[in-house]
Amino acid sequence: MIDVNESSRLTVEVKNIDVCYGNKQIINDLSFSLKDGKIGCLLGPSGCGKTTVLRCIAGFESPSSGQVLISNRIVSDQKNLVPPEKRQIGMVFQDFALFPHLSVQDNIRFGLQGWSKKDQHDRITELLAMIGMPTLARAYPHQLSGGQQQRVALARAMAPKPSIMLLDEPFSSMDVELREQLAREVRHILKQENITAILVTHDQHEAFAMADEICVMNEGQIQQHDSAYNLYHKPVNRFVADFIGEGVIVPGMVVGGNTVNTELGNIHGLVPQGCKPGCQVDVLIRPDDIVHDDDSTETAVVVERAFRGSDFLYTLRMPSGIEVISLVPSHHDHKINETIGIQLEFDHLVVFPRVNDEKTLIQ
Repeated sequence: MIDVNESSRLTVEVKNIDVCYGNKQIINDLSFSLKDGKIGCLLGPSGCGKTTVLRCIAGFESPSSGQVLISNRIVSDQKNLVPPEKRQIGMVFQDFALFPHLSVQDNIRFGLQGWSKKDQHDRITELLAMIGMPTLARAYPHQLSGGQQQRVALARAMAPKPSIMLLDEPFSSMDVELREQLAREVRHILKQENITAILVTHDQHEAFAMADEICVMNEGQIQQHDSAYNLYHKPVNRFVADFIGEGVIVPGMVVGGNTVNTELGNIHGLVPQGCKPGCQVDVLIRPDDIVHDDDSTETAVVVERAFRGSDFLYTLRMPSGIEVISLVPSHHDHKINETIGIQLEFDHLVVFPRVNDEKTLIQ
């Protein structure tokens, strides 16, 4: 879990905010913090409230209760609402919002009003080099690729050296194969400038490629604030386990203090507190937990397969009828209905108590 109480100075603090539209509550008692120079992400499905939170930080929305602080200054509460232009923020939107009649350099210059001509020139030159477009200063937006337009929008937002950068689904108009690459490029640029940033996205791959820490949201609340690794391997509830990565739930029974018996065999690890031998539980199985092994006596039947270049994602049916998924190097090219050997390789056990209203996962 990210420790937000460390001594490093916090750039952003969101404290117990609620947002209501009429009688409908959109955000419910939401809090998180982000330290200087860190890149955070609000990740969740459409309608979960992540863009509303971003708008509260930007000053386009006013929370019904709670506070928003930027660089230790209260910018939103029940008595104060600092306008967006006075919050020292930069924003990059989904549609980039470049001025079509202005060249690349003049788009970047737009955020530098009040700077001397020399300082403007030096900053524009610096940013064009940083985004890898030094020869395109006089080009116009319609002459650029989508990725180039996105970098220009980022440079324009970064030009006045804001305290925080807010990015609202900035890659959603890109081809799927370009999104992770662009996310990594933007991360590199932000890190060069040591700019604190918050990304809003519904795409976990973008979040993993760009963010230092991620808040997974659902129904107006943060479900888990953590690193990408922990979100995948140590989800704190069923929603996070289902939303992050791929996996299936298989039934099991506790047979000892640290052992769960499943259709896949005995799995060892911590089980939910209070679950004694004989308790029914559910176990999260990730694709990397099932390893293809031609020499194994345990077998499963291939019922679906998806080619991913270096890997196949196989859906496998166990003898009991339970289906699991396995990520297998693509030189193991197995056909539908073929029987293959498998074995378990669990590094971390994630178990749910089998109770309908149980929300906690035990690692």
